[in-house]
Amino acid sequence: MAIRGEEDVPPSRYNLGSLRQLRPGIGIPLWLGKQKIQNKVIITNLFNHLQTPIEDGWSVKVTQTRDFRGRNLTYDSHNGTDLSVPIGTELLAAAAGKVIRTISEFNRGGLKVYVDHGGGLITCSAHLARSMVKEGDVVERGQVIAMTGYSGLDSLVTFPWGTPHTHFNTWLNGEPVDPFPHDGKASLWRAGETPKPFQPQAEPEDEAENTRDEFSQSQFVEEHVKEVVSACLTPGAREKLQKYESLYARAGHTIAEMNYYPTRFPVRKNMYTREHPRTPMLDLPFDHKRFDGVVFSDEL
Repeated sequence: MAIRGEEDVPPSRYNLGSLRQLRPGIGIPLWLGKQKIQNKVIITNLFNHLQTPIEDGWSVKVTQTRDFRGRNLTYDSHNGTDLSVPIGTELLAAAAGKVIRTISEFNRGGLKVYVDHGGGLITCSAHLARSMVKEGDVVERGQVIAMTGYSGLDSLVTFPWGTPHTHFNTWLNGEPVDPFPHDGKASLWRAGETPKPFQPQAEPEDEAENTRDEFSQSQFVEEHVKEVVSACLTPGAREKLQKYESLYARAGHTIAEMNYYPTRFPVRKNMYTREHPRTPMLDLPFDHKRFDGVVFSDEL
């Protein structure tokens, strides 16, 4: 398990600073299915730009942190964005794409849905209550793909003081990236600095509107995928990945495993056919009728 470690995975690390993750004033209403802030998704953790070495173990300590704003709404190993909403909220596809994996791992994020959006971009939504899609499904922007919850070990350890949330990962060219603009890099959110939900239009105004969301699945280099998989330290994980006949499936699952179990993969390289740039592609993955934007928990 994550707390004590497992094969080729060091144990997680905690200290008193980890208690910052307990936010009963925010979490308890969300557990009860109530909106804490009207029309807002509460961001309770951001991507840390000063992450500690993962070889030392997943750290929920707060020893070296900086989010995209130059503040500290994060912790040492946090590599995603925590979107806190009432449990049972519909989760939408942040962009058009193809579901490359759905899996439930109690020790690593609970129920997760992974979507390839093309352009070298994959999103993963974790701690879900129920998946509404399966591997291979092609989804449209704004399509319901899951129901939110707080599945996995984190919930068991922190209930009821922990905050239900969707841990939202963005991986570009196979590597974890912050979707928010930072250090001169473009935002991955279509709305700009902070995300807004998708608002469908009944009739596109022009042809560009019709074609902007066409999805082309990502392309991979077989030799690069083979190199990464062959170097995997964990026999069971390596053999499972090698069994996927489709290069697309093998690459997608490898990127997922490589990012949730990074210490098992001493070789990391871009498995795509080219280096993809940061492009604004994503929307806030919740219904515009219920949410109109986000707030940061450290600003409440």
